[in-house]
Amino acid sequence: MTFQLIELTVDDGIATLRLNRPEKRNAMNDDMRSEFIEALEMITADKSIRALVLTGNGKGFCAGGDISGMEKRMKAPAGEVAFNGWHRQQRVHHAVSLLHTMPKPVIAAVNGPASGLGADTALACDFIIASDAANFTWSYINRGIIPDGGGMYFLPRRVGLVKAKELIFSGRKVDIDEAVRIGIVDKVTNSESLVQDAQAWAKEMSHGSATALALGKTILNQTFETTAAQVFAQGSQAQGICYTSTEHRESVLAFLEKAAAAKNK
Repeated sequence: MTFQLIELTVDDGIATLRLNRPEKRNAMNDDMRSEFIEALEMITADKSIRALVLTGNGKGFCAGGDISGMEKRMKAPAGEVAFNGWHRQQRVHHAVSLLHTMPKPVIAAVNGPASGLGADTALACDFIIASDAANFTWSYINRGIIPDGGGMYFLPRRVGLVKAKELIFSGRKVDIDEAVRIGIVDKVTNSESLVQDAQAWAKEMSHGSATALALGKTILNQTFETTAAQVFAQGSQAQGICYTSTEHRESVLAFLEKAAAAKNK
């Protein structure tokens, strides 16, 4: 499949998706979002792909929404602004949801500034590894709007409610040291090895049962909104499925054979 505004490669079961508008610091326009959604849907459906690494080409991870979209919104007839905005939000939230709910590990490899929608997109991933050139800004307030890429959901879960309010209300820049200290970033590495380190981490996080990973992620994603009883119930159902999986059967039989061999020595 050929893309123009993203690059997608797959190696040894690890997909690497690169946002590819380096001259615009990978700002997300409508065409890039369409390619992004198409690629995420393909990765989700492909059982041979075990994990995803998301990064950006050039010096930036993602500068947020593209300015051309803002200009288009300003020029639209007043009676169309609300519906156009609603339609755009559906596309934005679909892309974010695909990242968040993908039934396999997703790692953001933040190579440079992640601003607005770019910062939200990183947060939608399971893990964030960043280079020392990375920084984060929830700069929506500077344009008179609120975070619309999931930041109001994901950021409090990473840094706590009060700190999330402070970052969103101020729109200030968070450098890499602070990002690590307050829990936005999970790992830091150098720019030269960022993608390779992210891919190695993706392999580590995805070597187990794909069934258990998918079911476990689905339940974990809901634990802040569900009761313990609901988590237990979902876990019981998921475990029943795991019991029937090929991965579980093969691993248990191998373990039992090894135990029997050791006993007979």
